[in-house]
Amino acid sequence: MVEEERIVVPKVKLGNQGLQVSKLGYGCTGLSGMYSDPVPDDVGISIIKHAFHKGVTFYDTADIYGTNHANEILVGKALKLLPREKIQLATKFGVAGFESGTLVLKGTPDYVRACCLSSLKRLDVEYIDLYYVHRIDTSVPIEDTMGELKKLVEEGKIKYIGLSEASPDTITRAHAVHPITALQMEWSLWTRDIEDEIVPLCRELGIGIVPYCPLGSGIFGGKAIVESISANSFRQSLPRFQGENFAKNKILCNRVEKLAEKHGCSPPQLALSWLLHQGDDVAPIPGTTKIKNLDNNIGSVNVKLTKEDLNEICDAIPIHEVAGPREPEQFDRFSYKYANTPAKESKAHA
Repeated sequence: MVEEERIVVPKVKLGNQGLQVSKLGYGCTGLSGMYSDPVPDDVGISIIKHAFHKGVTFYDTADIYGTNHANEILVGKALKLLPREKIQLATKFGVAGFESGTLVLKGTPDYVRACCLSSLKRLDVEYIDLYYVHRIDTSVPIEDTMGELKKLVEEGKIKYIGLSEASPDTITRAHAVHPITALQMEWSLWTRDIEDEIVPLCRELGIGIVPYCPLGSGIFGGKAIVESISANSFRQSLPRFQGENFAKNKILCNRVEKLAEKHGCSPPQLALSWLLHQGDDVAPIPGTTKIKNLDNNIGSVNVKLTKEDLNEICDAIPIHEVAGPREPEQFDRFSYKYANTPAKESKAHA
C-alpha cells in the first residue's frame, strides 16, 4: 500500500469559470447510512476534518442524503470547524423523494429556489460553491431550471452550476443558458460508458467531470468490503452485487487485486489512480466511514501509472465481462440515457 504521510493532494480546475478543487474529493453520503448504518455526528465530523487536514477540500452532499436531510446538517456542522474559504462545497437538488419504490424528480424554478434556500440554511453557509441538478426532471425544460440557477449565481447564493446524470442534449442546452462547471457521473473501472460521448462533449465545452462511485460502489474497495455487505446496504439493490452477477464480478475484483500487488498499492488505490490519470479535469469523490480507508484512498494520488499500465488495467476489466446493469431498473430510467428534456421552448427563454 502506498504510504499516505508524504502525500500532497494536487488541485485541479473544474470548468472554465474559476472553480479549483482538490484532485480527490470526498463523497459524504455514506456518513448518513447509504452503505451501512449512519455514523454518529462526532464520528462524521472527525472524518471530514481528517480529510481536510490530509489535503481534501472538495466535499459532496445532497439534500436527499440521510433521513430528514441529515447529511447536509452533518456537513454543515463539520464546516463550522474548518476555514470556509478553503473548502469547496457541493450539494444537489432535484430528487423530491421516493414514491412506490421510484424517484420523484422536480426541476421547476420555484422548487430550485426553495431547495437552494433550504440547503443554505441546513448547511449554515452563505453560499454553495457547486450546486448540482441531481437528476433531470424531463417534464420541465432544462432552460427553465437553468434560468433560476443563473439567478441564484447572480445573487451570490451559489458560485457554480453542475449537472448529474445529464444526457448530451441536456448538457448542451443547459450550457447555452449558463456555463456548466461540472458534470457528476458514475465512472469507474467497471462503468465506462460515458467515455464515448459524454467525456468528449464535456471537454469540448470546458466542463469538469466528477466521477461518483469511483470504486464501483465498493467492489474495488478490497476483499473485506466485498465479503461483508450489510443487509441494509444500498449495494443489496444493485444488480451487479446480486447472485450470479456478483460471483462473476468478483473475478474482476481479483484481477484488480493482482494488478495492485504488481504496482505496490492497494486495490482501491489502483482503481482511483486509474481515474485520476484520466485527465486534469477529473476529480473523483470516493466516500468511506473509516479513517484508515480514507487515508488509503488519499494514497492513490501517489500511484504513478504509465499509458501502458492504464491500458493493461482496462484490458483486465473488459466492460463486456461486467455482469449486470449498474442500477436497478426503477432507477436506471432516470439516468443520463433517458435525461433528454422535451424539445419545446420555454416561455421564459423563448
